[in-house]
Amino acid sequence: MFTLGWRVIARLILIAKREHITSIADFIAARYGKSQGLAVVVTLIAVVGILPYIALQLRGITMGLEIVAPNLASDFGYQDYHVSWFVVGALAMFTMLFGTRHIDNTEHHRGMMMAIAFESIVKLVAFLGVGIFIVYLALNRVEVDLVQMAKQTYQSPNIPTLLIHTGLTMMAILCLPRQFHTMVVENERAQDLHTARWLFPLYLILMGIFVLPIAWVGQSMLSGSPADTYVISVPMSVGADDIALLAFLGGTSAASGMVIVSTIALAIMVSNDLVMPLLLRRMRLTNRNHKHFSGLLLIIRRALILLLLLGAWAFYQALGSIHSLSAIGFLSFAAITQFSPALIGGCIGVKAIEKGCMSV
Repeated sequence: MFTLGWRVIARLILIAKREHITSIADFIAARYGKSQGLAVVVTLIAVVGILPYIALQLRGITMGLEIVAPNLASDFGYQDYHVSWFVVGALAMFTMLFGTRHIDNTEHHRGMMMAIAFESIVKLVAFLGVGIFIVYLALNRVEVDLVQMAKQTYQSPNIPTLLIHTGLTMMAILCLPRQFHTMVVENERAQDLHTARWLFPLYLILMGIFVLPIAWVGQSMLSGSPADTYVISVPMSVGADDIALLAFLGGTSAASGMVIVSTIALAIMVSNDLVMPLLLRRMRLTNRNHKHFSGLLLIIRRALILLLLLGAWAFYQALGSIHSLSAIGFLSFAAITQFSPALIGGCIGVKAIEKGCMSV
C-alpha cells in the first residue's frame, strides 16, 4: 500500500482534511450522502471487528507475563485470571492519560502520537536485539542447524492463499480504525506521506528480518512450545533472562500502543456517531457553554474507553480456545475489511466527480 497504492492513501488524507473527517465512520458516511444511519452501522461493525484485535493484544501481554513471571499472581495473592484484569486496568489508565486529556475538534493527539513513536522505537530495538541474540545462539550451538531447519520447514507457497492474505492485509492497512486514525486523522501535513512511503516499508522490513530465524531456532530447541512465545521462551530456555525481559518489554510496548490507539479511535467513533447524537436529542444544551460540553464529552470518552476494554476482555475470555494469535488477527482483519469497497469507492467517486466538473 505504501509503495504501490500510496495514491489511494494520499486521496484519503486529502478528502479527510477537506471535510474535517475524524474517523472512518465519518469518512464513509460523508462520501455517501452524509448518512447518520450509515455512520452508526459502520461504527457498530468496527466495534465488533476490533474488539477481538484488542483482545489479541491482551492475550499477548498476559502470555508474556506468564512466561517471564509465572509466579506473579501467587506472589501478590491473586489467582491467575486476575492478571488480565491488572492488564486491562493499566491499559485503561494509560489510554485515558494519553488520549483524553482535552477535546480537539481535529481529534489530533500530539502527546499520544509522540508516545506511539517512542513505543515503535522501543519495540524495534528490542526485537532486533533479541533477533541478533537468537541468531548468535544458533550459530554457537551444535544441535541447531538453521540451514537444515529451513529445508525441513520449507513448503512451496500456496499462491491463492498467499494472494488472499496479502490482499486482506493491504485492505486492513486502510480499514483498521487504528491505522486510519494514525495515517489519516492524525496527519498534520500531506507531505508527511512522502516520508512514510519509504520509512514505513523500511521499518516493516527491519521488524520482519529475524522472524524466520527465530522460528527455526524455536522449532529446533522448543518444538513443543507455542510458536507465539519463541521470542521470550528461547532466551529463557538458555538462562538469558535479561534478553527475555527485553523481548517482553518490546512486545508489551507494541501491544499497549495498538490497544491505546485502537481504543481511542473506537471511542471517538462511538461518542461522535452513537452517544452524542442521542444525548443532543434528549438534553437541552442551550445554557451550556463550550467548557461544560467538552467536559461532558471527556467523561463520555473515558467511560467508553473503559467499556471497550472490558468488552475486549470478554472477547479474550471467549476466544480462549483459539491458541494462535495470528488466527485471531485474521479474524479481526476479515471483519474490518468489509469497509474497503465503500472506502475505495468513495475515493474513486470523488475523483470521477472532480474530473467531470473540470471538463464542464
